[in-house]
Amino acid sequence: MQLNHYLNFQGEAEAAFNFYKSVFGGEFAILKRYGEMPFDGNSNLSDAEKNYLLHISLPINEFTTLMASDTTEQFCVANHPFIKGTNHYISINLDKHEQEEAKRLFNALSVNGQIEMPLEKTFWGALYGAFTDQFGVKWMVNCQIEDM
Repeated sequence: MQLNHYLNFQGEAEAAFNFYKSVFGGEFAILKRYGEMPFDGNSNLSDAEKNYLLHISLPINEFTTLMASDTTEQFCVANHPFIKGTNHYISINLDKHEQEEAKRLFNALSVNGQIEMPLEKTFWGALYGAFTDQFGVKWMVNCQIEDM
């Protein structure tokens, strides 16, 4: 298991991560845009929002990966509006053989919290879910079950 910081931006993720890359070095492991989504969910997005980052990850070292996405009006959860300065999650990342552990952690940590997205299979081949725990901490659980 790996714990990482996951940041949210409003159209600034790419600029921020180009800056972080200039500081930390390395190469982006993943860079996906909203316009690349394989379903009609992006049809209501403006051309600018289709260019926003759905997900980006920058490995910092063998233990840490910095990740982020841009939020859009369509994909921002109503109860969790974007607020600069509090726009981060703790991301738990597990391997495909750890699916039961992903479910256990999601269920245990979200007790008395507010679920943003239930833990379910996604188009990027992972079990993924997000929630705010009972203490106001935002979490993501991502268990990659298919090769990307």
